Amino acid sequence: MRRLWHFAQAVLGILFRHPVTGTSVIPILPDGRIVLIQRSDTGKWALPGGMVNWGEDIATSIQRELEEETGLEVARICRLVGVYSSPERDGRVHSICVVVEVQATGSLKINDPVEVIDVQAFTPADIPIGTLSHDHDRQLKDYFAGHTTLA
Repeated sequence: MRRLWHFAQAVLGILFRHPVTGTSVIPILPDGRIVLIQRSDTGKWALPGGMVNWGEDIATSIQRELEEETGLEVARICRLVGVYSSPERDGRVHSICVVVEVQATGSLKINDPVEVIDVQAFTPADIPIGTLSHDHDRQLKDYFAGHTTLA
């Protein structure tokens, strides 16, 4: 049912030619590792996140997507990393992505096996930069550089 709703949102965005709003979350564990998910559609590693549901604010979307995809909870939203809106950033639909850093707690667990095939925590040096899904390489590079980006 959820996958059908995501498809319907994408179709509506295409029909009405308006971008879809989404989020990417940079979850930082207490030990400093960063959590990534492995996407089932591409097999690539990515930041957790997804589309903002109708009637939902960004903070709620961040909490929901993080829990659905990683099993983690948001302990604290730390900072806005950027807003990424290039029409080429996602091949499926024109989306505007709000990227935030959060402190996360809990145990890693896939709660959405339709979208996620693996979830792991990486030290910053071990993140496979250059092979991530969508524009997540750029999002993480901006994060590590301490930038707040509007692109």
